[in-house]
Amino acid sequence: MAIKLSHSRAMNLHSQYPGVLDLKLRAQRRIPHFVWEYLDSATGQEHTKDRNRAKLDEILFAPSILHGEFEPDLSTSFLGHAFPLPVGISPLGMSGLIWPDAERLLAAAGKRLGLPYSLSTVATQTPETVAPCLGEHGWFQMYPPRDPEIRMDMLNRAKAAGFRTLVLTVDVPVASRRERQVRSGLTTPPSLTPRLLAQVATCPAWALGTLRHGMPRMRLIDEYAENLTGLSSTAHAGYLLRTSPDWEYLQWLRDNWDGPLLVKGVLRAEDAPKLEQAGVDAIWISNHAGRQFDASLSSIEALPAIRAATSLPLIFDSGVEGGLDILRALALGADFVMLGRAFHYALGAIGAQGPDHLADILAKDMAANMGQIGARSIADLKGALLT
Repeated sequence: MAIKLSHSRAMNLHSQYPGVLDLKLRAQRRIPHFVWEYLDSATGQEHTKDRNRAKLDEILFAPSILHGEFEPDLSTSFLGHAFPLPVGISPLGMSGLIWPDAERLLAAAGKRLGLPYSLSTVATQTPETVAPCLGEHGWFQMYPPRDPEIRMDMLNRAKAAGFRTLVLTVDVPVASRRERQVRSGLTTPPSLTPRLLAQVATCPAWALGTLRHGMPRMRLIDEYAENLTGLSSTAHAGYLLRTSPDWEYLQWLRDNWDGPLLVKGVLRAEDAPKLEQAGVDAIWISNHAGRQFDASLSSIEALPAIRAATSLPLIFDSGVEGGLDILRALALGADFVMLGRAFHYALGAIGAQGPDHLADILAKDMAANMGQIGARSIADLKGALLT
């Protein structure tokens, strides 16, 4: 199945932005510095972020010869659905800070492209405001609320808005320190100090869009903080409301959510059989792109052992910067790959048409590399690995 994109414009985007790096560099120029630091930073000295990149680069394939002409099949089946690419849009907190109205733009892109879109609990939009833009592959990512009434209400709202898959994030038991972000002057909620206003003044497209859509805030969390708990919206209500979940919490979710349930943030192989027994539908291997813990192994290092430990479908993220990285993860046993930063680079670089262009970049990159190694489909990738 070939992916069909609707971005043929007078301007040839591929000549200007042929790769993810080009989108990244343009986005850095078009969004304020404090916003860029929020998007691009990790925690500590960013060793885990660097390790994600370095370990992906170590995964090599053997080029193939004399395999004749063919057009690689990039499609896949995942959780009972057919997708034109084995790719989805990861949840990213405060997405609308990075680009105005980002959540709805990305949800609409997911619908056009036939790819999953995942909305974060700490997005700048609620499930209800995203619902009109949502396609059939809406995933709701949950930072686990402590209060069972809030928890149940959040599930009901997500389901009513059209989100059919629930993602429990388990790798944020405590707040991370993200020092680079703090140095930028960003606060929660964002407060435009003279220092930050000077940065905003250099980014007119971001500034006008933000003026039109309003200053970003965690609308879903704010509703619960203000209406149900009385917490101050000047504090990081996301952390005040959430808890560090345990196995009992997971079982509660399984009992109260009748759609696919995914667990995000898994790195230990010994957890995989337990998750399988708990009724989880897929495991999401992730180190939060290095944003939580600076002494973590890379996600790609964790993938083979987890693949050997379970028959559940596996999702992969962290460090993915192009189609070749997607192939690397698939070859090592992932069934699906999610990208967060890259889709926001695309929005920051060229706005609403950015996600479509990124999907085309990824598809072309995957096809070119599959041609080099003689892989006619995703199933052929593992046999081309150098071990």
